[in-house]
Amino acid sequence: MAAVNRLIPFLRVLPVPRPAGAFYSARPFHKVARYEEKKAKALLGGGQERVEKQHKQGKLSARQRVQLLLDPGSFREYDMFVEHSCVDFGMSDPSMKFPGDGVITGHGCINGRTVFIFSQDFTVFGGSLSSMHAKKICKVMDKAMDIGAPVIGLNDSGGARIQEGVDSLAGYADIFQRNVMASGVIPQLSLIMGPCAGGAVYSPAITDFTFMVKDTSYMFVTGPKVVEEVTKEVVTDQELGGADVHTKKSGVAHKAFEHDIHALYELRELVDFLPLSNRDPVPIRHTDDPKDRLAPGLDYIIPYSSDQPYNMLDVVKTVVDEGNFYEIMPAYAKNITVGFARMAGRTVGIVGNQPNQKAGCLDIVASIKGARFVRFCDAFNIPLITFEDVPGFLPGTYEEYNGIIRNGAKLLYAYAEATVPKITVITRKAYGGAYDVMSSKHLRGDINYAWPTAEIAVMGAGGAVAILHKRKSPSELAELQKEYADTLCTPYQAAARGFIDDIIQPRETRRRICEDLEMLATKKQSNPWKKHGNIPL
Repeated sequence: MAAVNRLIPFLRVLPVPRPAGAFYSARPFHKVARYEEKKAKALLGGGQERVEKQHKQGKLSARQRVQLLLDPGSFREYDMFVEHSCVDFGMSDPSMKFPGDGVITGHGCINGRTVFIFSQDFTVFGGSLSSMHAKKICKVMDKAMDIGAPVIGLNDSGGARIQEGVDSLAGYADIFQRNVMASGVIPQLSLIMGPCAGGAVYSPAITDFTFMVKDTSYMFVTGPKVVEEVTKEVVTDQELGGADVHTKKSGVAHKAFEHDIHALYELRELVDFLPLSNRDPVPIRHTDDPKDRLAPGLDYIIPYSSDQPYNMLDVVKTVVDEGNFYEIMPAYAKNITVGFARMAGRTVGIVGNQPNQKAGCLDIVASIKGARFVRFCDAFNIPLITFEDVPGFLPGTYEEYNGIIRNGAKLLYAYAEATVPKITVITRKAYGGAYDVMSSKHLRGDINYAWPTAEIAVMGAGGAVAILHKRKSPSELAELQKEYADTLCTPYQAAARGFIDDIIQPRETRRRICEDLEMLATKKQSNPWKKHGNIPL
């Protein structure tokens, strides 16, 4: 009921199209009247009663979702009168035919920029996918590729339409193929707004970003009943595949929102950061934030003790335009933060180690999270800014047994192959192999800065001295640690070798980055020809 109550104010202002008998009688021509009748039926989806049932569950109808997501009056619908072609199991009966066949497709605008969209309608056969349903989705995906514009899927489907058998499965495969072909060419976004089960989950999994709505959406390959039958585990839909599960544990979804309205608003905001395709430049938005603004507060943000944490988000939000940072996967792998921001009005991708979570160590999930984000930015020509404070890779049997070597290499690979402008700022620790991985000069970093508080070394002073001087007394060890820290845990040795371009005052960070991005705007770099690389998946 809580979800219903949250939506009530919005439902009052979102019209549900209703057929009006008097409207038809005023039309003199029966063909026009038939057209109006079919259109009215298509606008109602599965009917008024089912739409109201959606509302009682705290969900908007498929058509209301499209209205809210797109700019007013911009939606151009395709294939409104498509019907399924199944004749088995009584499906040929006229009462089993619904114009649109359970999915609304077309194109429109978000803040004046073209996007393509499909919105599954749970009121028609539970949003299940038929061959014609799939063809409608494939059509908008093909058009998006031809035009060069993002595709947005609003998923609310019970899965394959059982009555159609293998035709439904073929429809999924056709969509999957297009997802793969579109990957890295146009942004693909999925918003799970109801059930998404079985084979249906693999399309969102391939897309660039997947969002969910709390309490009303879930995703899983096999449902609770199958799980109970096979493993004897008893779980609910939400416990198995709800928004909390996929944003905090599995990492399948990037964000979760309170209700449909919130989700659609956030989706609009994300699209505003993204280029329309890999052929388009990043969007530019006006800002009143001066690009030469100094940030004196950054001079005092690093604690005196190198073991004391701080919040890297404070650094990021101080540096970017107007403190506006759109964080991706904020509830998953919190020891690394990724997201979009703007510098001098231009979109940039931000990657930062988070010292207040696991001391900012890189582990398996952080490496995977960071690598996928870096590769998205590289695919769509979005410059990368890295804020580094990393003591190394997280030690332990769990990490080793589960493949930290292979998974950590994903982040290294992503940074190394990226050809977009890459700027790195080392705020404090940069230890061991993690120093190399985090967009170092050795991985073709364009501009690499260090703050005076930076510590660039193989490892921290305590660990290094313990290995080098095992038989020393505690007082001697303390003196040696100080000597090690003063000699090697500084940015000066790296700067002396050209691995750091400059050591800068923290307050100058924004100004420097804005100037560098302007200089790097014409950067051209390419990798050797290959069919594709073999990233350690």
